This record gives sequence, C-alpha cells and structure tokens, in this order.
Amino acid sequence: MENVTKVFGSTVANNKVTLDIYSGEILSLLGENGSGKTTLMNMLSGIYYPDEGDIYVDGKKVAIRSPKDAFDLGIGMIHQHFKLIDVFTAAENVALGIDEKLNLKEVSARINEICEKYGFDVDPDQKVYDMSVSQKQTLEIVKVLYRGANILILDEPTAVLTPQETEKLFDVLRNMRADGKSIIIITHKLHEVLSISDRVSILRKGEYVGTVDTADATELSLTEMMVGKKVILNIDRPEPENPVKRLQIKNLSIKNSDGVNVLENINFDVFGGEILGIAGISGCGQKELLEAVAGLQNTCDGSSILYDSPDGESAIELIGKTPKQIHNLGIALSFVPEDRLGMGLVGSMGMSDNMMLKSYMDGHSFFLERKSPKKLAEKIKKELGVVTPGINTPVRKLSGGNVQKVLVGREIASAPAVLMTAYAVRGLDINTSYTIYHLLNEQKKKGVAVIYVGEDLDVLLAHADRILVLCDGKLNGIVDARNTTKEEVGLLMTKLQDGGEGK
Repeated sequence: MENVTKVFGSTVANNKVTLDIYSGEILSLLGENGSGKTTLMNMLSGIYYPDEGDIYVDGKKVAIRSPKDAFDLGIGMIHQHFKLIDVFTAAENVALGIDEKLNLKEVSARINEICEKYGFDVDPDQKVYDMSVSQKQTLEIVKVLYRGANILILDEPTAVLTPQETEKLFDVLRNMRADGKSIIIITHKLHEVLSISDRVSILRKGEYVGTVDTADATELSLTEMMVGKKVILNIDRPEPENPVKRLQIKNLSIKNSDGVNVLENINFDVFGGEILGIAGISGCGQKELLEAVAGLQNTCDGSSILYDSPDGESAIELIGKTPKQIHNLGIALSFVPEDRLGMGLVGSMGMSDNMMLKSYMDGHSFFLERKSPKKLAEKIKKELGVVTPGINTPVRKLSGGNVQKVLVGREIASAPAVLMTAYAVRGLDINTSYTIYHLLNEQKKKGVAVIYVGEDLDVLLAHADRILVLCDGKLNGIVDARNTTKEEVGLLMTKLQDGGEGK
C-alpha cells in the first residue's frame, strides 16, 4: 500500500500511509482506537476505496473496488463486527458471495473438513441467531478459510476467544505462514503481538509511525510508539463508601434450549457503591446471568432476583418481567452487553437516534422528541472524545472503541442504580480502556452498583472490590479482590470446589 489516504467528511482516517506485507509472514497492526487501522484494512479488502494512493498485489497495481475484487485477488478479512446474516445457517453464510453454483451439502462437507483440520467447532446447519459471540467469530474465520485466501486480515480475532481457542487459532496461523500466506492481525493485546507476529506496524491518528521487527520490540516500546508516551497500568480503586444492597440473587437457575443447566442455584448480593467483578471461562453462564437480571432470559422455577430501590421501598421481584416492564416500574437498571452492535446499538443509526432508543417510549406526543437525544449525543461525543464525522453518522462506521464509548455513555446517562457491563474493554486500546475504567469508578462513587464481567484477571484484581467466580455454571467462590491472587482466581475458574458454591 503506497501513500494511501481516506477521508470521511472532515475526518482524515488515513493520511498517506505506506505499508508493505510479505508472503510467509505475520504482520501485527497496532494503534489506538480511531487511529485508522480498520479503515486501512477495509481498503485492502474492498469495503472502502482509497481517495488517494495505490495498492499493489504481487508487484501488480490493482483496483480493489469491492469485496469480490479482494476475494479474486486472494484477500479475505475477518471483521471486528460480524458480517453475517442472522436468519441464515452457517453453511448459507459461507456460500454467500460465491458466484459458482453451490450444493449446500457440499459446502457443509467442506466446512466440516476445515473444522476437523483446524480444530474449529461449527455446525453447518446452525442458524446464526442461535450462535454465541464466540461461535459467530469462529464462523467468520471459517468463511475466509473456505475461500482459500492467500492474504488474511484479522480485526481483533481473539477478542471473543478463550485462551485455549486463541492458541488453536495461532497454531493455524503459524501453519498458514509456513505455507507462504500473508497474515495481518489488528489487535491491542501486546503479549499476543509479541507471541505471534514477525513484524509490527504502528499507526497514530491516521498516520504511519513505523515498523519494527517483533524480535526487537517490547510491550513498553510498542506502547510508546502507539500512544506517543509511556503508559503504566495503574487503575484507581476507591474504597466503597456506605455500601447498600441493590440486588439479591437467590437460587438462580437457567437451562438452555436443550434442557442443560447453564446456571445452577446461584446465590449472591450486589451492593451500591462497589464494583463486583465476575470471572469465569467463556461460556460459564456470565452472559445468561446478566440477561436474567435485565429481563432478557427465562429462568427456572424457584429463581429470584430482588431489586432494592434507592428510596428504601420494598424489594421488587424482577423474574418474569420484560425489560419494558422493568423500565415502566421506574427501576434504574442499565445493561452494556458484549455484542455492541447486535444487542446494544443499531448500527445503521447515528449517535442521536441511538440515544433516543432509551427514551422514545417516554413521550406523550405523536411526534418523537429529538432535542434531548441530540443534546445527549453531543455531550457524549465531547466528554468521551468519540471520533465521528457527526452524531448522525451510522455507528457501524465507527471504530470499536468509539462504538463502546457511545454505548457506555448512553447507559450511564440514564443515571442507573445498577450498571451491568459485559467485557466493557474487549478490543479497546489502552487509553480508551482507562476512559471506561474511570467512568465505572465515577458511577461507583455515586453509589451505583456496578457489575463488571471481564476476561483480564489483572484488571479484575486491580479494579473490582469483590470477584465472583463461575465454574461450569456454578458459583465457585466470591473473593476479596484486594486479598486474592490471580492464581487463586484462575484455580476457581477451572476447578469446581466441593459443593460448587463459595461465599
């Protein structure tokens, strides 16, 4: 890529970026959220077309005007936000965009071959809307592998994978590298960069900073190049003040569609003025737990979720109530789901309209009230530093970090008594992550009960007051984050104690 430039309105996403990618190598692409990494790769994969500059493949100048052009050149991209059709099966999604006449049975057989070869787990007949976030990400990887790409671009591929799944993916990538393929990884996890890549290229504010050999790099040196200054992990953890009980979860049990226990007899309390961390290997019931509190998940008989309102009134049972009913009762509950553009925001709508999703039912007029949502959007854009051409730009066009700022900002603006977040900093750069940590601490200081589901144990230990550990769908312990160790929490995540429940 030579002197490639892309402009959106008044925002210069990429400014004369020159980047070389070699066969038989893994190149990591680093930069803060909004630095232009995904935009640059979208031009390589045919989503965008450069305003200036040239792209060469195997020494030949090419014009990549569509994803089909990219596929024809052997370029495939796995996007951070899924490009899947929810009502289609895995096999139908894989077949999309391929011109030749296809037999879905043959497609399914080929998918099974890929899964068996690389160790993936995809059911060709499963509908996308029935898949977990991890399964959707895996399907995206299989979709590109199916097309036999020689240049493979992965945008935050490990953001939704467990450590075991990440290592499996890395083994696959190493095998592809040995076969002479070119692999580009966009990631913020510096230890992964050092583990998997041969070279690292850094972008800052849309401009190319430089490329270094991974063998000569450290986490500190890469951070300095990426941010322009030294960044030290130092998350503030103010002491809880006058904690007041906000939620009482009693005998919470949930079964999936196959009748298998996802959560079994979960009991714990949540207090205002504290951050309760939830740890567990992916798929241990974290998602279902938060959705049950939010009114999005059916529970088994005998389950109880009691909400104690700040005004001291009697506890309200949330089980059996829809999100709308919970809202109409005046219960101040906010939920930041892990699927930002699937459950949290409408990707085709701008910031202003996404703000209105929280308030449009409160109006008493035939016409929607747009002034307040617009004002809130402008406030979030300014205070959280959301990088966007305008508040009416579809949020799906924003970087992952900016999408998360919009989502978290909207939920906090509703002044909740309980704020639940699922993987709030997944895929975010260092500075944006600290912005989210600061926002959650501010809510804690205001007496909000914050539930924080995280995958980084170092962050959980530094940020949370207590950590609830799930293992195999059971509560395996609740520990004081100040007095525990990563090893203890890791052991609780992987080995069920006698009785499977801890206090």
